[in-house]
Amino acid sequence: MSDRHDLILAGGGLANGLIAFRLTERRPDLRFLVIEGGETLGGNHTWSFHDGDLSPSEHAWMEPFVAHRWPGYEVRFPRRSRPVATGYASVSSERFRALLTERLGDRLMLGAPIASLDPGRVTLQDGRSFGARAVIDGRGHRGSRHLKLGFQKFLGQEWELAEPHGLAHPIVMDATVPQRDGYRFVYVLPFSPTRLLIEDTYYADDAALDTPTLRTSIADYAGAQGWRLQALVREEHGILPIALDGRIEDLVAEAAGVPTVGLARALFHPTTGYSLPDAVHVADLVAALPDLSSASLARLLAAHARNLWQDRAYFRLLNRLLFLAGVPEERYRILEHFYRLPDPLVARFYAARLDMGDKIRIFAGKPPVSIRSAIRVLAARRTMKDDA
Repeated sequence: MSDRHDLILAGGGLANGLIAFRLTERRPDLRFLVIEGGETLGGNHTWSFHDGDLSPSEHAWMEPFVAHRWPGYEVRFPRRSRPVATGYASVSSERFRALLTERLGDRLMLGAPIASLDPGRVTLQDGRSFGARAVIDGRGHRGSRHLKLGFQKFLGQEWELAEPHGLAHPIVMDATVPQRDGYRFVYVLPFSPTRLLIEDTYYADDAALDTPTLRTSIADYAGAQGWRLQALVREEHGILPIALDGRIEDLVAEAAGVPTVGLARALFHPTTGYSLPDAVHVADLVAALPDLSSASLARLLAAHARNLWQDRAYFRLLNRLLFLAGVPEERYRILEHFYRLPDPLVARFYAARLDMGDKIRIFAGKPPVSIRSAIRVLAARRTMKDDA
């Protein structure tokens, strides 16, 4: 394997995996290497997205990754339940891994933990070192003092049931469950007539994950729905950042000139935590860049992160209301209030493409939190100078 590459992708998660796939399509002669510390690509995840999150061309090249697709979904709240007629799709880490492992061949290095990297070199923990014109760091969220976060944490279990479950569509939020540790909902994806992914999810102030309690909660929820759990297929868990505030310039500076993608660059939907659409957008940006030098990539990716941060200030404001304007057990009221809105506006929200009229409509109507609490949050001095 050559020591000198055009590009090294450090980390084999979602963001770098999609960049690698797109480069094989658009830049087949590029000499690049994906270095992943684990023994497999993509970890153990289910990534989902809405039809409106991607452009037609993005849908086209992402289609091989899609494991499941549905024409709509539903949400359930104590005082409002409804279907949403927007297509929904999921990508499994199993499908992601199989596609990329076959596509990349000897351009993939697994079981190679990274000790350090800089804009032109990656050094492994075993002492080996690999040079390149550029290195893209896609090793995931590592925490930063320049971001103020809440957390979306979950435990998911994929089950084979004893009988058909009867669901035609995903349940993206079922908040009719008892509220605890913040805003709690159950997320359900029907993969076959007898197979479900059931996730117990919390918008919480801390990242602690009580897995034994969540396993019990999933079993209780299944029982309440009349589903008989027969065989556990797999289990996944995650702790996703929800952006409340931050200093994007300092976050960019932390990378010390290394082009950075994914959660470490706050490239996720600030309110929902969905990261796949941003990863798809970035993969196209990188693959289309004529000059894949480190300096050129760093400029492109830093500018992209800054632009999205500014564009998404409204969502961070909503997050501060969600986390700071009421007692944790009442947070569900904000989402319940939101889902009174028509399907197209809901789709634009998930795609992070709200216009001014949309933003006004979201706040219209009877407030889901107390006026006094909302005013306190809105009027509070920002602790991080370049947030909106």
